[in-house]
Amino acid sequence: MTTFVLVHGGGHGGWCWALVRRALQNAGHEVFAPTLTGLADRSHLLSPELGLGTHITDIAALLKFEDLHDVVLVGHSYGGMVVTGAADREAHRIERLVYLDAAIPQDGEALIDVSPGLLLLAGTTRMVDGVELGLWPDAAAGEIYGLGTCPLKDWALERLTPHPWKTVTDKLILNDPARLAQIPRTIVNCPTSLANRPEALRHRWLQAETVLSLDTGHDLMLTAPQSVIDILLKAA
Repeated sequence: MTTFVLVHGGGHGGWCWALVRRALQNAGHEVFAPTLTGLADRSHLLSPELGLGTHITDIAALLKFEDLHDVVLVGHSYGGMVVTGAADREAHRIERLVYLDAAIPQDGEALIDVSPGLLLLAGTTRMVDGVELGLWPDAAAGEIYGLGTCPLKDWALERLTPHPWKTVTDKLILNDPARLAQIPRTIVNCPTSLANRPEALRHRWLQAETVLSLDTGHDLMLTAPQSVIDILLKAA
C-alpha cells in the first residue's frame, strides 16, 4: 500500500481529484486530497493574510499530524509550489514528488516567476473584503484550465472558486534545497503548457528520474483521469 497526498491547483479544491482518488483507493492505497485554505469548501476561510506559506502549512501539517511516511506527494499546477514547500519542511516523510503539469520552483521564486503567463491575468483580479482574488471562474476559465470538450467541464466550472492572489506573488523560501533535491521526482508535462514555460527555465520540466508527456488539457486529472491514475500507480 502507498500513501498518496494529492494537492490541487489554483481555483480548485480537493473535489477535482474525485475520479483519481477513488481509483487509487479501490486499488488499496491510502489517499488524501485536502482542499487548501480559502478555496472551494474552505473558501469561508479567506483572509488578507492568506499566502503561499498558509498553503504549504496546510500540507506540511497534514503530513505531520497524520504521521504519514513514504508518501507520494502530488501537485498539480499551482500545487507544484505547495508540494515543493511542504516536501522541504517534511522531507523525511516523502518517498516521491510528482509534478502534474505543475510549477517547479526554486528557492526565492514565486509562481508568477515560473508561470509568467499569469501576468496577463493580473489586471483581472478583484478586491473582496480586503482580499485580492484572481482566476475568477468566468467564461474564460474553461480555456485557461484546458477543459475544452471534457465531459466533466460543466461539473468542474460549477465548483471553481477565485484564488487568493497573494499566493501567486509570495516567494517560496526553502530551508534545505539540497535535501529537497534528493527526493525522486516524476514530472508529467502537457505539451501546450511546456511550450509556454519560460525558455530559460524549461529544462527544469525535463530533468527528473521519470519525465512523461500527456497530450491533454491542463486539468489532466479531469481530461485524462485514467492516464493520471496509471501514472500514479506506476509511481507507487
